[in-house]
Amino acid sequence: MKVVTSGSAYLDIDAYACAIAYAELLNLQGVTARAVSSAAPNASVSKTVLDWPVTLDDYLPVAGDEFVLVDVSDYDHFDPLVVLDRVVEVIDHHPGFEHYWTQKLGRAADIRRIGAAATQVFERWEAAGLLPQISEQSAALLATAILDNTMNFTGRQVTEADVRAYETLMRYAKLPEDWPELYFLECQSMIESDLAAALAADMKRMKPETGLPQVFAQMTVWNAKALIQLHRQTIAEWLAVQGDDWLLNVISISERRSYFLAGPIISQQKLSDLLQVCCQSGMLVFERAILRKELVAMGLAASISA
Repeated sequence: MKVVTSGSAYLDIDAYACAIAYAELLNLQGVTARAVSSAAPNASVSKTVLDWPVTLDDYLPVAGDEFVLVDVSDYDHFDPLVVLDRVVEVIDHHPGFEHYWTQKLGRAADIRRIGAAATQVFERWEAAGLLPQISEQSAALLATAILDNTMNFTGRQVTEADVRAYETLMRYAKLPEDWPELYFLECQSMIESDLAAALAADMKRMKPETGLPQVFAQMTVWNAKALIQLHRQTIAEWLAVQGDDWLLNVISISERRSYFLAGPIISQQKLSDLLQVCCQSGMLVFERAILRKELVAMGLAASISA
């Protein structure tokens, strides 16, 4: 049995989609596989997506099972059900662990700069010649994951491969033309209905070598400006409980920019140093939408060159 799974803290739409769609592909290829996670989906897995007739399996791994990791390569953040020595494949687009997995797995480690891990899974479907057999739900999941991870194709890590994958998958997904706006508006509504849960579900603790605030939360919404105006105090109070060095990145899809909230002075300074933009009154509005993983890559690069 191959267990397709992801990280431990939360399950975003990219991880959720990749696990389900890749397990489907493996089964079509005659490899018994199940998509499994002990982490809860975050707000990027909207209610509409959760209501689609496809889901994760409640299977519990047993001795002898092998593990395929999607949308994660940092072994400190693997789902706790993973047995490290039995990982046989890694599909990820986050930087930092390329050398480790290449040494361990060779070509079975596919870690590269691309907008979404969902694009990498799409490419496996295409290479196998089985794309015409992909289920409507898996196609919709992968397309939505690409949409989310590329911030509606506004992020700098978007590649031609992401664009082509999305356009191709939409032919199989049968989603409405205005799906991007519908999806991101629904995600924002879910976030605002329970801010604490949304923050907790997409919060990471950064390693010192990144140069980033220790607590780094992120959310993607349709209109960040409106959300911050309504909920800034509640957000700041919740993050302050998590630590005295915190940062929130609110990606505003409709405005194509990022709003950063950083209450502590040390957090503001770290952000300003990295982006070379002054943080004023605990907030920085960045001229483009930028993902946390981009800031992590920038921080690591600055650390190496220092």
